[in-house]
Amino acid sequence: MKPLFSVFSTLLLTFTCAFPALADKSNNMLDYASTKDIRDINPHLYSGEMAAQNMVFESLVLNTEKGVAPYLAERWDISPDGKSYTFYLRHDVTFSDGEPFNANAVKLNIEAVLDNYERHAWLELVRQIDNVEIVDEFTVKLNLKHPYYPTLTELGLTRPFRFISPNSFINGKTKTGVANYIGTGPWVLTEHKKDQYAEFKVNPNYWGEKPVLNGVMWRVIPDRQTMLLSLQKGDIQLIFGADGDMLDMDSFEALMASDKFNTEMSAPIASRAIVLNSSRAITSSQKVRQALQYAVDKEGIAQGILAGSEKVADTLMARSVPYCDFTSPTYVYRPTKAIELLEAEGWVLPKGQTIREKQGQKLQLLLSYNVNNAVEKEIAELIQDDFKKIGVGLTILGEEKQAYLDRQKNGDFDLQYSLSWGTPYDPASFVSSFRIPAHADYQGQKGLANKAELDAMIGELLITPDETRRQELYKTLFTSLAEQAVYIPLTYSRTKAIHRSELENVGFNPSQYEIPFEKMRFKP
Repeated sequence: MKPLFSVFSTLLLTFTCAFPALADKSNNMLDYASTKDIRDINPHLYSGEMAAQNMVFESLVLNTEKGVAPYLAERWDISPDGKSYTFYLRHDVTFSDGEPFNANAVKLNIEAVLDNYERHAWLELVRQIDNVEIVDEFTVKLNLKHPYYPTLTELGLTRPFRFISPNSFINGKTKTGVANYIGTGPWVLTEHKKDQYAEFKVNPNYWGEKPVLNGVMWRVIPDRQTMLLSLQKGDIQLIFGADGDMLDMDSFEALMASDKFNTEMSAPIASRAIVLNSSRAITSSQKVRQALQYAVDKEGIAQGILAGSEKVADTLMARSVPYCDFTSPTYVYRPTKAIELLEAEGWVLPKGQTIREKQGQKLQLLLSYNVNNAVEKEIAELIQDDFKKIGVGLTILGEEKQAYLDRQKNGDFDLQYSLSWGTPYDPASFVSSFRIPAHADYQGQKGLANKAELDAMIGELLITPDETRRQELYKTLFTSLAEQAVYIPLTYSRTKAIHRSELENVGFNPSQYEIPFEKMRFKP
């Protein structure tokens, strides 16, 4: 483990240009640091930071640890055939520009999402909505093509079924942009300087319980060492992130020892994995994919990189995930088994060489990852070392996020780091996306002989009203993917936060993409 305290000490001595404090406890403003700008927070699109979208825009229902709860809709009825949902809206809600939130606003927003069908087709609910009816001013009916069991859960996701003021639409649409970011949520975006900061203030007309804080300053600090120094100096009070996006475990553990800081960690929330591309020349072989499974020391990742904070994942979905409590094929760390499988496939190690060959071709693979992620690089390097032990060469390529996503979309990878979407997306929304070419999961699976069958299985399990049949289909789907070794499960990830000790009520939402700023406050 790196000597973080000594690194911090050295940097503190040399760090002479203090970052200007944009907010502090004295004015009851929380100063939060992120490596990323909020970007375009149009709730009907995907380029904005989800935590920022969640601050401003709300949904009909709310996903909680106890299930789906009322939110902008006070209650709802479901028709006996499961194809119609009638929502009874709150009467006391307005958008922050004064526009009333009513059935007309709901219809306009949902239809704006449906108008961008191709972009939203990863979400099965978008495919299943037939039409939206206005029953009266505060009652709206959602009619589906088929019964769809995750309807309420998907209506409560961070995007795209959030509500923006009709006055923000451009020519009656939102798919090419919006005029401004006007929602019904507890926060209003008051200022945004791209790649510098975004200021959110409390919505004075908020219908619900108002936050105790006056506002949140979202400060963009791309360099993590600078971010940690700013936390130590008190210029910021909170760093928050999932999947190593903001924090590595070295930093987290180092700051745990100080009484100036508190550290928080969520329950396991999602699955880390490596997806293997079944349509690439080398990894198209099931035996090669199985060999790579046996080659990865997952315990080394869990202990050496994540300091024991996460449990090793034997399966892609934890057995605590709905419909996933069943036994399926697993792969333990057995380098000798990996070598046996490779040699059975004709991959031999020439005398004096370190990389296996087959008919003159080297067993050299490419793993790509998001270079801005604090954990992905370390995991990639450990896997590179593991593969070297069995004679497999692994090139690791860190790229900026857009280049990484482009490679994912094009399938130009042998292996790629993957994180499931976690609660409340797993498993339904997650498996729905397996059918979308822009996702690494689709690219990883498209070379499988039974890919069309798997996609049909997903289509059926999402709409069947038969609970027993749905359970059978989930089991068959995940068992097939495990047998064919498309994913190397690593660990079950947890969201982490570090904050100044004067800040309290720092916790987690069910979704790893949201930050519950509205619950936080400074100690008196």
